Amino acid sequence: MTEHHPVALTGNAELIEASGVHALLPQIRPEWQSKNLIKRVERLLPVDPSSACQRIFNASIHDLRKKVVIAGLDIAKAAADQHKLPPIANSDSIENYSTNNIINLSYRMGLLSRPEWRRIGRAYDIRGDLEHEDDEYEAEAEDCLYIFKSCIEIVLSKDPIQVLKLADVKEVIDQPSPSTLIDMALQDFKHAPQPRQLEIYKFLIGVSQDSSKPDIVRQNSYNALHQLKGVVKRDVLLEAASVVIQRIGRKQPSLLEMRISYAAGILPYLKKAQIKLFFESYYAKMKKVGHRWTSNERHGELLLNLDEVGGLKHCPQKLKKMYVEWLVLCYIGETGGYGSIGRNRRVFYSNSGALASLRILRNSVVDVELIEDLRQSSVEIRSVCRDEYVVRRIKDIVGPLR
Repeated sequence: MTEHHPVALTGNAELIEASGVHALLPQIRPEWQSKNLIKRVERLLPVDPSSACQRIFNASIHDLRKKVVIAGLDIAKAAADQHKLPPIANSDSIENYSTNNIINLSYRMGLLSRPEWRRIGRAYDIRGDLEHEDDEYEAEAEDCLYIFKSCIEIVLSKDPIQVLKLADVKEVIDQPSPSTLIDMALQDFKHAPQPRQLEIYKFLIGVSQDSSKPDIVRQNSYNALHQLKGVVKRDVLLEAASVVIQRIGRKQPSLLEMRISYAAGILPYLKKAQIKLFFESYYAKMKKVGHRWTSNERHGELLLNLDEVGGLKHCPQKLKKMYVEWLVLCYIGETGGYGSIGRNRRVFYSNSGALASLRILRNSVVDVELIEDLRQSSVEIRSVCRDEYVVRRIKDIVGPLR
């Protein structure tokens, strides 16, 4: 009869148990749970923690290879070419990538953030040390916790990214009626690698500016940019802005270019001189139209366009005071109470311009101090504020800003 001896535990078994490594295992995706990975790792942890660490790390690298393929070989190829990694022709190329290269490729594709890339790289170094351990060294509890925590939280617990494709976006914007991206598409875009985000963003900006496209398609593109700017990566905004800057060149940006830049979230990255030229020109247009109620019919479109470039959010500080003065005067109006129609109207103001002016002032977070200063320094504001009913309207502006 064969005698069975109990498996001897390593000296670090109790420390490893106390480290909380076992509590991380349930976070692993069901796909890996079904491969009995956890059971094998649980059996190894008390007796051979080094092997347990290597198994969990190898599983995470295998998972990264699959995620690279799912994300798209076109993105992988572009990232490899750009960052001088081994060329990629097909999925077999991914399988032949070394561990170090697959970690770097995942980072360059945007599947790993920079902090995640550094953590997985450090786990790889620890795993290398464990492969060459001798009789005098075995995996410490800290080694196990670092490898398990990094591999599970960064890789094995996360689902593969279903990357939004350019064709999917084109299908939405090419509709013959107003259309928007659904929440699922927004989430897919949010997790898409940087090259794919940039491809989609440049496409939408281009379509929005293309006068040969149907108006509805251009509007749908514009709406899509509005939706995506909240989830796009910062580096994508910078690259998209550089494309727009080159297209504008040395000339003044058009209203269309400014509207699209604001919708896309790249307006702050345009050159200050370009932004200044636009706001100088637009103020001249506002001054020509005038703030008086007699220009009511022209105020609607004038202020809507200003609103669609962010109001005064990106207006150079040196020009802001002139804009605020115009908007305040448009809202508060002037003494009324005369004429057959206006006899019962104490203040004459632009019906289309007043509310739009108030909205822009509030959304642009204008300082109360600036408005109070204008009440003293602006000849026009001082003049109309002699009327008690006009003064009440300026209090409508100042009150919510305090």
